[in-house]
Amino acid sequence: MGSIRIYKGMPPLTKEQLAELKALKDREIDYSDIPKTTEEELKKFRPARLREKNKKNIAS
Repeated sequence: MGSIRIYKGMPPLTKEQLAELKALKDREIDYSDIPKTTEEELKKFRPARLREKNKKNIAS
């Protein structure tokens, strides 16, 4: 089971909510609202070590 991440701007979770999340199994998570990845999107994926690093813009 993964860890629970709290992001900036999220309201604090109650003790009951935290307990419920910790008890949740991966197979019980509903991913139905996440759109499917298209073949075109998959072709663009590159391993992180092969991606170009952001080039700095140099203003003259």
